[in-house]
Amino acid sequence: MAEHIWLKSYPKSIPAEVDVDAYSSLKEFVERSCARFAERPAYSNLGHTISYAELDRLSAAFGAYLQKDLGLGKGDRIAIMLPNLLQYPVALFGALRAGLTVVNVNPLYTPRELEHQLRDSGASAILVLENFAHTVQEVLPRTQVNQVITTQVGDMLRAPKRLLINFAVKHIKKMVPAWRIAGAQSFRTSLQRGAYLNLAPVDVGREDIAFLQYTGGTTGLAKGAMLTHRNMMANLLQATAWIASEMKEGEEHVITPLPLYHIFALTANCLTFIKYGARNTLITNPRDIPAFVQELRKAPFSVITGVNTLFNALLNAPGFADVDFRQLKLSLGGGAAVQRKVAERWRAVTGRPLIEAYGLTECSPCACCNLINITEFTGNIGLPIPSTEVSIRDDAGRQLRPGEIGEICVRGPQVMKGYWKHPEATAEILSADGWLRTGDMGSMDERGYVRITDRKKDMILVSGFNVYPNEVEDIAAMHPGILECAAIGVPDEKSGETVKLVVVRKDPALTVEEIITHCRRQLTGYKVPKHVEFRSELPKTPIGKVLRRELREQGSGVQESGGGHQ
Repeated sequence: MAEHIWLKSYPKSIPAEVDVDAYSSLKEFVERSCARFAERPAYSNLGHTISYAELDRLSAAFGAYLQKDLGLGKGDRIAIMLPNLLQYPVALFGALRAGLTVVNVNPLYTPRELEHQLRDSGASAILVLENFAHTVQEVLPRTQVNQVITTQVGDMLRAPKRLLINFAVKHIKKMVPAWRIAGAQSFRTSLQRGAYLNLAPVDVGREDIAFLQYTGGTTGLAKGAMLTHRNMMANLLQATAWIASEMKEGEEHVITPLPLYHIFALTANCLTFIKYGARNTLITNPRDIPAFVQELRKAPFSVITGVNTLFNALLNAPGFADVDFRQLKLSLGGGAAVQRKVAERWRAVTGRPLIEAYGLTECSPCACCNLINITEFTGNIGLPIPSTEVSIRDDAGRQLRPGEIGEICVRGPQVMKGYWKHPEATAEILSADGWLRTGDMGSMDERGYVRITDRKKDMILVSGFNVYPNEVEDIAAMHPGILECAAIGVPDEKSGETVKLVVVRKDPALTVEEIITHCRRQLTGYKVPKHVEFRSELPKTPIGKVLRRELREQGSGVQESGGGHQ
């Protein structure tokens, strides 16, 4: 771009550029931070806290185990299938320090979804919470995975609490379906064995792949975004430059309710605040709002991130208004649009603004963010962050003038290397000169503030998670009673949007319950249609393409309902 007009709106505290090559890798970054903040608390969960020194020791042990016992080498892929537990950062940093590439996996995946991700990534090892081991067992023979490590919820806690929690989860709450995987090793054993081994030095460089972070892209087919160590370090340093004026080393306490396997929490929480030696409290089950509120009341916190639906749920929870917000500096919303009503109420209750950021997996993820000292809801996604260019372009790729609506395109050091094993898909979204086509429509004003006017035309956003209609339709259409169908998003108070399936029946006796039961077998809970409408035909173009936009414009009326996302 000839002129970076947004730089005029930067306060003096934010630099136009950051030194994205200040670190050679996430490995170096983690090791330096652990040494610097050794005595500080690093991560807390389920009432137990580990220090940065313990994080260093435990992750080194896990990394050594991966290298020496499992024989994994630089560039090998390891899948991590965990909710927010202390095991996650220990395993994550151990894998990165061993030079491995991490494949984050949603623990709620169905066998079909898990199999695709493991096969596509070529992962040779997986760490899974025992609650989900039965899913791994089902797909294992059809993948390249030959090493399975399992863990229980309480494994990072001290006895007797560890034993009590693990017993309760398995035998009282019965949350662990039966499983049997020959040769599976326990996480605790891996740490014990690794403690007697030395982590071999690995030359991890900026262009090495740190993560294969799976996303639906623009087609619905799950693809692994290749996020290099430089991509991730760039976004981490861009983020810290953006918030530096408010943050103090060794004093911050971060609340992390969003899953660390999601790119937003991975970068914004798990990685970014290590630079400040912050304490990070991991919330394992944020859907248990009463328990979440109780956690918030235990100790004052300075940072909380989330999605609009989570902030809304907290605001409506008994006791939330009584939480101590005196140390709160930053409330960051991402993953989905923040609603004005929620943002204004959040400020009224907490005394701090709800800051909206914008990004996507392919950007590691952040591209734009509102300034953290705003005093009122802006309705936009803010300014491009340091070392980032944003251009609004028409279909021919020409840059548009301020105020004109076009596709939001992003270029910067945080933009992915490409899609794993999908050069054609990479070429469709990433230009030769580094511009990423986001698929989102928007405009930029004269001050450089970006506003989204329309999302990727068909994507459905459920509580910050992308749901691609093609996938839902493909699964639904496998039911013999369905002639044809179309999936669209409809407004939902709790999740922002939810999935609605419009169906033309082949079998007149087909019911809503049969359709939802069928979809539940193949789709993660949040992708399962919450509403089903039966029609005699679907609106189509002259060449027979279903007009999802027309279905959306015809209203979000729901003829019949059932089930829903979990």
